[in-house]
Amino acid sequence: MTKSSISKNTTLLVFTFIFIVFNAVGQEMSFEEYNPTSTLVVPGKEIKRAKFPFIDVHSHQRDMSVGKLTSLVKDMESLNEGIMVNLSGGSGASLKSKVDNINKSFPNRFVVFANVDFSSVDDADWGEKAAQKLEQDIKNGAKGLKIFKSLGLRYKDSNGERLAIDDARLDPVWAKCAAMGVPVLIHAADPKSFWDDMDGDNERWLELKTHPRRKRSSTDPAPWEQIIQEQHNVFKRHPKTKFINAHMGWYANNLGKLGTLLDAMPNMNVGIAAVIAELGRQPQNARAFFIKYQDRILFGKDSWRPEEFPTYFRVLESNDEYFPYYKKYHAFWAMYGLKLPDEVLRKVYYKNALNLIPGLDKTLFED
Repeated sequence: MTKSSISKNTTLLVFTFIFIVFNAVGQEMSFEEYNPTSTLVVPGKEIKRAKFPFIDVHSHQRDMSVGKLTSLVKDMESLNEGIMVNLSGGSGASLKSKVDNINKSFPNRFVVFANVDFSSVDDADWGEKAAQKLEQDIKNGAKGLKIFKSLGLRYKDSNGERLAIDDARLDPVWAKCAAMGVPVLIHAADPKSFWDDMDGDNERWLELKTHPRRKRSSTDPAPWEQIIQEQHNVFKRHPKTKFINAHMGWYANNLGKLGTLLDAMPNMNVGIAAVIAELGRQPQNARAFFIKYQDRILFGKDSWRPEEFPTYFRVLESNDEYFPYYKKYHAFWAMYGLKLPDEVLRKVYYKNALNLIPGLDKTLFED
């Protein structure tokens, strides 16, 4: 073999090796990166505007200046949103300022819920004082009470003990809501998977990988089942108080269990905010559930991103198959439409909220 042929063979081997290496590298990727575009071709289209005007019972707006409200209304009109319920109303002067801005600009399009500060729960007569403050907030225009997940997860008393949701010191607050005829929208805990082992069997593995602070355990701060049970204890102890269990009480992935809870607690309603991905992967089961419990389910979105609402509309209204969800780390599966009957849609979109939240403008909605 000549030097020339050896050189050519060597060069060929080098280029072959480089090709194999680069090809192999190109094929390797992490699970976080892998998010293929479906090649499936099926009928269906995005629904950018709800079929009926709706009430979003689960929104968070820190800025409620007149200018911000004007901007919000433009987006609401494009979505066919009749009323937005801002759960971050605060209390005292802050809440009153928000209500004043609403009354000066769009008095029938926005509602605020009050919030309670549990940090001084050890103070003498805290419950009665908190109830009195809540009563004043309601007189100042609040239409309900929002309880954040901090209760049950983060609040502690002066002894450093976790403040349980069913702590008896809080009872005057729940009773005040019943007396004033306003609902309590309460978020307890987080998805059960946050408490499960972070392994290949955990559906929320990617979310926990990308958001590690969401991982919990039986001692951080308590078992999931315990926190959820504390919430249910409050519902049962205060049957005259109307509760809206945020995120379907984290049982959207087990609608049979959720139905049992609804049957056991007639004063519990559920909101669908942030759990549409669970519903969209079980269209037949979810459709049957919505029809059976059509008087107990309320529309909500949670994070205010107008571009994400069409997925909610499409799941609830269409019979489309295998369309994408907008956050892979929440759901790496596809969505299917429930095609709910019009009367069920009306109840979910606005009728149930009108029945639960006092003082809303019913003329914005169809009969």
